[in-house]
Amino acid sequence: MKYKLASDTWGQEEIDAIHRVIASGRYTMGEEVKKFEKQFAKFFGSKYAVMTNSGSSANLIALAALALNPKYKNKGNIIVPAVSWSTTYFPVHQWGYKLRFVDVDPNTFNIDTKKVIAAIDDDTAAVFVVNLLGNPAELKELKSICDERGIALLEDNCESLGAWEGSSFCGSIGEMGTFSFFFSHHMQTMEGGMVLTNDDLTYEYLKSLRAHGWIRDMSEGSTLHQKTDDPFEDSFKFVLPGYCVRPLEMSGAVGQEQLRKWPDMMTKRRHNATAAKAAFRNVPGIRLQSEHGTSSWFGFGLVLEGHLKGRRKEVIQVLTEHEVETRPIVAGNFMKNPVINLLNWDSVGTFEGADDLHENGFFIGNDCVNLVDNINMVADIIRNIK
Repeated sequence: MKYKLASDTWGQEEIDAIHRVIASGRYTMGEEVKKFEKQFAKFFGSKYAVMTNSGSSANLIALAALALNPKYKNKGNIIVPAVSWSTTYFPVHQWGYKLRFVDVDPNTFNIDTKKVIAAIDDDTAAVFVVNLLGNPAELKELKSICDERGIALLEDNCESLGAWEGSSFCGSIGEMGTFSFFFSHHMQTMEGGMVLTNDDLTYEYLKSLRAHGWIRDMSEGSTLHQKTDDPFEDSFKFVLPGYCVRPLEMSGAVGQEQLRKWPDMMTKRRHNATAAKAAFRNVPGIRLQSEHGTSSWFGFGLVLEGHLKGRRKEVIQVLTEHEVETRPIVAGNFMKNPVINLLNWDSVGTFEGADDLHENGFFIGNDCVNLVDNINMVADIIRNIK
């Protein structure tokens, strides 16, 4: 493809990091992961970070921690946006909550705050907000609403590492925030994910849930379970119905190198975003995702309108012929996916925003290389579709 969704961001530093792990003989989660967790938490302004083998697993243990921790409601509904990735939703269902879908803003692509307010009732346990394609939702306002109602705010920030609202990074504002380090995402650790939290007890839950539900990784003096200080007794003792979603040491080592590079990578992504805003501003029949706060521009979300509305298949075919790689706006309106019949869910309100993205939306890639010529090429291609 002339214009790919994503490219490899590794250099010799990441290769050297992997060799360092191989030389150590320790491949499973250890000191390299711990070091990356501490660096990541500090960089993004949170007290704790817990690394996992994927962003999907990060969502899974975050929802498990919500359901098991007596600080939070362990039943009821969780309000979610109608547009997101599948594994935003599945852990909500798997941990016994009802998914409550509300519409998204058709311009920012993020959950409509007014519709969140209308959807909250006495059974609401949390709002699971998604910062979509790098763009912050109205996190400060949503946090205030949740605090007033005594419910939790969770952030699926898997597509928006480095975005921020006000003075806070996305993923650090809610009770927990999740991240993904998959190949096409902002930072790449082969596979990998992270959960941020500022709560001491939630941190203990996350560490136990990540590794079998055992107590081995708990801090001394943890209020979740008191260790005996006998390594033999404490080695195979289980207190939670956990998983095995630990990352590899290689992913932790690579993550450290990617984090060092991150400020420069973000600068280049925003340079491309400036070009995209200019390129698509006056192209008839298309609109670019509107930025709220400071986006980290996962990709460039585009929605067909005017004379191009309803012609997405044709537009995608033309772009493909010009070797431009495209994808839907995540999963579109998720309620239109067949798996919805297997989930416990309801919805509040109408879904004009989600339906518009589902039928007329797509995105092209962003990267930490100069894409200005590629972006202008796409704008010219679309401009010439009559």
